[in-house]
Amino acid sequence: MATLADDVLSPVAAGLWRLPQWELDTPGLVGWIEQALDLGITTFDHADIYGGYTVEATFGQALAAAPGLRDRMRIVTKCGIKLVSGERPVHAIKSYDSSRAHVLASVDNSLRALRTDRIDLLLMHRPDLLMEPEELAATFRELLAAGKVLNFGVSNHTTGQVVMLRKRQPLAAHQLEFSPLQMRALADGTLEQCVDLGLRPMVWSPLAGGRLMTGVDAQAMRVRGVLAELGLQRGVSAATMAYAWILRHPSRPVLITGSGRRPALEAAVNALSVSLSAEDWYRVWEASIGHEVP
Repeated sequence: MATLADDVLSPVAAGLWRLPQWELDTPGLVGWIEQALDLGITTFDHADIYGGYTVEATFGQALAAAPGLRDRMRIVTKCGIKLVSGERPVHAIKSYDSSRAHVLASVDNSLRALRTDRIDLLLMHRPDLLMEPEELAATFRELLAAGKVLNFGVSNHTTGQVVMLRKRQPLAAHQLEFSPLQMRALADGTLEQCVDLGLRPMVWSPLAGGRLMTGVDAQAMRVRGVLAELGLQRGVSAATMAYAWILRHPSRPVLITGSGRRPALEAAVNALSVSLSAEDWYRVWEASIGHEVP
């Protein structure tokens, strides 16, 4: 069944969280964007807070330098976290804010920084314990009517919070953490809910922040060994097998990469053509948990 996000999200998304670490100048960033697009990665994942409120503006400089790129991509960004930062001097403490005033101001700031006239998908970055769902839904409708945001979703929310907001506003996606080393989304019903409601899960940290490939703890070594064996059988890397394991879930996850290196992007894209049997999927699950299924 088609979902609202099918025309918005490519199966692999380019995450910009670590952009400042890549040390790219504007031409270099334009080249990286073009590489991603050439690989079929058309979704670019942002948040207003990334880089201490600087990443969106850096990306916007690249779009200004190569205006033809904007219509070839879909931009996702997030709001709702308030960090203490020189870029936001009115923030006294770290907190969450889903109020109309904050969301509208955040969207306008993101549009200005990104140098674009619309955000393809806006996510509430973290659950606001003081969220007024009617107010937030009305704010979403206001942004949609103005053409500033085309789709809405959540990030890192509980199943109950998703139900509460979705009763009042259609949601396209739920961004969440999921990897062979972090399977909480399987245990707490989040991925089941994505299947049930037709929400596309956007998976952040699919390699467990790199621990899956380099960790020396027992869990990481067990899982990496199984992934390497499965990858050897298919002629792909252990990283590609980890991505394929995530993609095997029926919720149709979107992989969010976090690297400025083309080979890392290719490792994720290659997973789209890897098949994984149910038994092999459970082999990875068993290696992560440390015991067979009950």
